[in-house]
Amino acid sequence: MSNVTTPCRYDFVGSFLRPARLKKARRSFDEGKVSYEELKKVEDDAITELIEKTKELGYHVITDGEFRRATWHLDFMWAFDGIGHTPTTTGLPFHGEAAMVDDTFINGKVAISGEHPFVEHFRFVKTFEDENTVAKQTMPSPAQFYAQFTMPFNHEQTEKFYATDEELAADIVKAYGKVIDDLYAAGCRNIQLDDCTWGMLADKTGPMLYGTTPEGAVDVQKRHKDINNQVIANAPEDMIINTHVCRGNFHSTYANSGAYDPVAEVLFGEENVNAYFLEFDDERSGGFEPLSKVSGDKKVVLGLITTKSPELEDKAEVIKRIHEAEKYIPLDRLYLSPQCGFASCEIGNKLTEEQQWAKLALVKEVAEEVWGC
Repeated sequence: MSNVTTPCRYDFVGSFLRPARLKKARRSFDEGKVSYEELKKVEDDAITELIEKTKELGYHVITDGEFRRATWHLDFMWAFDGIGHTPTTTGLPFHGEAAMVDDTFINGKVAISGEHPFVEHFRFVKTFEDENTVAKQTMPSPAQFYAQFTMPFNHEQTEKFYATDEELAADIVKAYGKVIDDLYAAGCRNIQLDDCTWGMLADKTGPMLYGTTPEGAVDVQKRHKDINNQVIANAPEDMIINTHVCRGNFHSTYANSGAYDPVAEVLFGEENVNAYFLEFDDERSGGFEPLSKVSGDKKVVLGLITTKSPELEDKAEVIKRIHEAEKYIPLDRLYLSPQCGFASCEIGNKLTEEQQWAKLALVKEVAEEVWGC
């Protein structure tokens, strides 16, 4: 059993660039040229190599790199009853490029039959744990799931199966509860809920995206906070649940901009997570002042190293920014990571695997200098 809990002083969000052989195998599987067993063997080998590299670099947390997924969130949703998807014709609007991920919608009552595939995915990663290394499971937050089907672009379809959004929320909470209980039984004690909803709500276009007013957007925040908190409250007491707040991460592009100020009171003050992985890699994230709203003894993982470009940050500047954040939250509650995953979707960001590992080496080097870990 591992002695490690998350977040670690130097950490990462979860996804990694897919090796070329894995992308080739997945294309061959989609085209019917190889069996699922053949694809899984390539996945297993690539994940094994990833974890070995992660350990060699000295990290204490491991994931499967999301190598068995096409996207960070939709594969998770597709495994539920009542969820359908079709190839998109328009994609999702990112700055400079549309994210061509499947249109995903409600086509029945949301539930989970049997065991979610992510539980078996976790079991594989769990076999690599040791006393100095812990496996964490990443998944979209309940709020992300809820937003997917209640935002204006999908709401009319959802209304064919749910009379109210509250009924949908109740089914989501119940289904998440089963997934988390099954993960717990498989030995998982560390979950990361990935969440783009707060990034959308921090953006000045947020109210429009949700079809509401600025005042109404606060009510949306509270609904998102409430569904996340319900799932957290229902989880086993010793399950550590962290969250990553994202502004979109597709092929080095982004979806939203804006400081955390508009969401800080609800997100930082009222969401009952153990820690926040936060993006602070460029001016789109604003300043550190909203960190003063982080309540209790919750932790903050500063995402100061970007995954969106290959250029390596200046170590002295990163250290300087950590101490700027320290003005608003004590240093012993601060941690360091890249701002997001390296490949939230299979296409990955615009850097090489070597540059990816150099970014992670820098995170570890800075953390060791600042915290002496």
